[in-house]
Amino acid sequence: MSRYDLDSIIQQATAMDGTSNLPTDLPSKPPRWQRKHDSQLYNSFNVSNVLNHTNELLTNLTLADNLKRHNETTANTIGVSSQPLKTPGKTPNSKRSSQQNSSRVGLTPAGKTPSRHNGGPKPMPKTPKTPIHAGMDRYIPNRNGMDLEKSHYLMTQANKNDQENDPNLRERLGGNLDQYRIMCYADKAPVSQEGPAPNLRVAYSSSKNAPSAKKATRVIPSQPEKILDAPELVNDWYLNLVSWGSSNLLAVALNSAVYLWNATTGDIKCLMQTPENEYVSSLSWIQEGNQLAVGTSLNVVEIWDAEQGARLRKMPGHSQRISSLDWNAYLLSSGSKSGQIFHHDVRIPEHHVGTLDGHTGHEICGLKWSPDGKYLASGANDNKVNIWSGGQMTLDADSVSPLQQLGHSSAVKAISWCPWKPHLIATGAGTTDKHIRIWNASNSNCLYTVDTKSQISGLEWNEEYQELISAHGFQNNELNIWKFPTMTKVAELRGHTHRVLGMCMSPDKSTVVSLAADETLRFWECFPVDTTKKKKVDMSAKKTSINPIRMSLR
Repeated sequence: MSRYDLDSIIQQATAMDGTSNLPTDLPSKPPRWQRKHDSQLYNSFNVSNVLNHTNELLTNLTLADNLKRHNETTANTIGVSSQPLKTPGKTPNSKRSSQQNSSRVGLTPAGKTPSRHNGGPKPMPKTPKTPIHAGMDRYIPNRNGMDLEKSHYLMTQANKNDQENDPNLRERLGGNLDQYRIMCYADKAPVSQEGPAPNLRVAYSSSKNAPSAKKATRVIPSQPEKILDAPELVNDWYLNLVSWGSSNLLAVALNSAVYLWNATTGDIKCLMQTPENEYVSSLSWIQEGNQLAVGTSLNVVEIWDAEQGARLRKMPGHSQRISSLDWNAYLLSSGSKSGQIFHHDVRIPEHHVGTLDGHTGHEICGLKWSPDGKYLASGANDNKVNIWSGGQMTLDADSVSPLQQLGHSSAVKAISWCPWKPHLIATGAGTTDKHIRIWNASNSNCLYTVDTKSQISGLEWNEEYQELISAHGFQNNELNIWKFPTMTKVAELRGHTHRVLGMCMSPDKSTVVSLAADETLRFWECFPVDTTKKKKVDMSAKKTSINPIRMSLR
């Protein structure tokens, strides 16, 4: 009996099929050949097939989730306790359980993956619910629409031809390096015995100076730097009663007298005086020198030497007062209330060499020569600006006509030529117009227009800052600074209590003086000179004399 039992045990141990004869206390597991087959299937599982069927699995998960909710609702309704379906990922313990799960795909959350492990079920990560777009997985983008070869060409070869044809590059590559020193050091190398090195330009330098700091923001004072009293000033908008000469002398006409204020020393003296009941109507300094032209209500033009205090010439000819004057080298042009313009050659006894009559019967209140001396602009009470050729000098006024006519709707007194663009001219008109207009004098095209809301009595350009400053009478009584070419307002200079009658600029173009009907002269330092760009005129004495203390010209 014992031998029979021993044979039976050996037979069961060596059996290849079946599990029914194993002792009941041993754990149940598939046969060895079945486990080996399952292991091979697991190891050779194709991940790409799973990715291709992701959409189908998601659909099955959705159906399973809906079924799960339906079962829970039904169980709660009939009062029967039911176990919710488990999250997929549990490893089955037998082939039969795996087959049962695989037969329920679409009804349960997911089928169970066969495992070769004998232990209990191990949790697996949940299936991600990130939506998967057709044609790509979650990590690798779809490159079917990409042309990788073309992209590589554009990155490496696209600009090659342009660089090869660049003339600047060719010039630099083909340059003659014999004219350059390749390196330049802070400490100079010792001089060779053969003599000093030739003058060669520096190509590269290890001691290159650091770039200069950014220019500080410009501050425009809102208050005048100095105020001078101007008593008995003739309050007439058509007259030009102030002029600043190259020798830094400021001339001001106060009724019948002309006073000179030395901006360097602060000294004041009276240059000349007209007879009783007459007055000075216009002033103009020659470009270089001490000669001052004076127009009077006696219809004559006088030339005075400011240094000696003596009259050099007296030039009659006009039939009415001279309200405007301007120099072009040795040629002095005068405009009168009759509307005529006379040209005077101050070198010869017969000084009257030309006549212009384009504003017949209308007072000439503005007169300016262009910086190159080729054109003369005249503004008058007929609301027009005439551009004349400087080469036409004749006493026959009928044979000369203006090259261009620029229109306003009020009398034009403020005229100024642009110093860095000789063909541009700025004009400003009176109370009815109130506009600044910038013209192309070659073809009379109006390029810019600004409504200043006030009468315009003076215009001056500043080349360093490329700005335009305007003086205004009724009703604002102020000075405005405009940025060219945008014509945006930079600053407003206020202080006068009555209309501004005239304005002029200092020789170094840093200071503007305004003369107003409130009988004051106000000095505004609104254009500080940059000493790194140009040498400033010696104004040290002026700096000491300019102060807030109020003074009088008399």
